[in-house]
Amino acid sequence: MGSFAKTLPNLSLARPGLDRLADRRTADGLLPTLLSDAATRVLELRGDRADVVEDGADLRLVLRPPQPRDLTRLGLFLGADGDDAAYVAVVTDPPTEAGDHEDDGHTLREVGALLGDRDAALFTTALALANWHRVHPFCARCGAPTEPASAGWLRRCTREGSEHYPRTDVAVIMSVVDPDDRLLMARGAGWGEGRFSVLAGFLEPGESLAGAVAREVREEVGLEVHGVEYLGDQAWPFPSSLMVGFTARATTAELTLQESEIAEARWYTREELLAAVADGSLTVSSRVSIARRIVEHWLGHEIADVP
Repeated sequence: MGSFAKTLPNLSLARPGLDRLADRRTADGLLPTLLSDAATRVLELRGDRADVVEDGADLRLVLRPPQPRDLTRLGLFLGADGDDAAYVAVVTDPPTEAGDHEDDGHTLREVGALLGDRDAALFTTALALANWHRVHPFCARCGAPTEPASAGWLRRCTREGSEHYPRTDVAVIMSVVDPDDRLLMARGAGWGEGRFSVLAGFLEPGESLAGAVAREVREEVGLEVHGVEYLGDQAWPFPSSLMVGFTARATTAELTLQESEIAEARWYTREELLAAVADGSLTVSSRVSIARRIVEHWLGHEIADVP
């Protein structure tokens, strides 16, 4: 085992970036006021994309002053930084045809690992809220249309006034290690050949996080596990999850796959995993994801030269 920390340090999309100032969200006319102030920094979210520019070896978001048309768009108050500069996201539709724009921007998956703490937090929060607004246009109680309120942090029913708040779906994601210290990697049903990751699944009602780890491993590959330990957690707004990472020890290595979920699974030694990555027979998750970091935690070092 390598010398990595017990938990995952500097995890992408997991670090605080600015003060959210939740107490300001209910202020009357907050968004129109901020969007009339040239000092406000605006993140324009086009579908799931935003513009970035190079900043040395890293990237930073393009944050612009408000424009008059921003007042006609969905606005999301994201908070302020230490200099009291306010940040607002405005959500626009993605291009409807290829070539509508010379540069359609970049997705959070593409650039999240290269953004600083503030910009990663801005992009992650804006995308999570925008995804929630997109799929909740109607009241769950009566079916009437809802409208944004509290600077984008809730939707209110236009008929009976009930308030509906953004939700986050909790998922567990875990390395499973056998008695010989081999790592289990699995290919999900419907995934392309060679695309493998660690196991994951959603938390069920009335279930603890450790209980979800044990259940998901048992259901998907037929293993009993023990020694469940927390590694870290990461916002994952694709569309609305929180990924909570763990490691666990399997009591045996014999696998029984849940075919509706898992196409194939196998155990890897560290040497076998690195060789499979090198020859292209195994593709691991991107650097922005906690899945990649969990694999590297077991490995003891980063996996080099994999985009």
